[in-house]
Amino acid sequence: MVDSLKSQKIQPLSPLEGSPAELCPQAEPMFYYFAYGSCMCPVDLKRSLGETAHHYVVGVARLSGYKLGFYYRSPHRGCGCLDIVKDPNSYVEGVLYCLPMRLSDRLDIREDVSRGGYQHELINVTVKNIVYPNVRTYSVVNKLSRELAPNDWYSNVVLRGASTCGLTEKYFWQLFYHIYKLQSYNYQECG
Repeated sequence: MVDSLKSQKIQPLSPLEGSPAELCPQAEPMFYYFAYGSCMCPVDLKRSLGETAHHYVVGVARLSGYKLGFYYRSPHRGCGCLDIVKDPNSYVEGVLYCLPMRLSDRLDIREDVSRGGYQHELINVTVKNIVYPNVRTYSVVNKLSRELAPNDWYSNVVLRGASTCGLTEKYFWQLFYHIYKLQSYNYQECG
């Protein structure tokens, strides 16, 4: 997995410049969305939204007071998927999007909101020292008691999004090793 990521010459997306009001134009109703899992990958997000997501990227965002964990068992993927959990000593990096409100239902479908998978959570994130209040993200409704390893497909999409959108190198490698550790433990348990 690491070699395939290194061999891909992925250019990070350029974050938009300006104030929060300038970044989310008012031509139609918009909302801010913080993605920390597979939705960090604009190519994969397009699959659910039905349109290109690259131009909705505001930039790399930081959510303080939370940590990542694989506390959701996806009924579609049959593996662990990411969730955020409050932790005053941690932070989560992800991608801040400014999405048209007309895409809200599609995002909810992707996150299994109607079936009790994830729920909306309003948070504050920071992008280049600018605080964005009342940003939507998703958190797991019924968290697993312990983390469940993701499969290779999900891991690759998450890591591709992290790389493409330019999360910090330190955070990228922490995420990579966390996934590797979970998958290795799962392999030892099952093998």
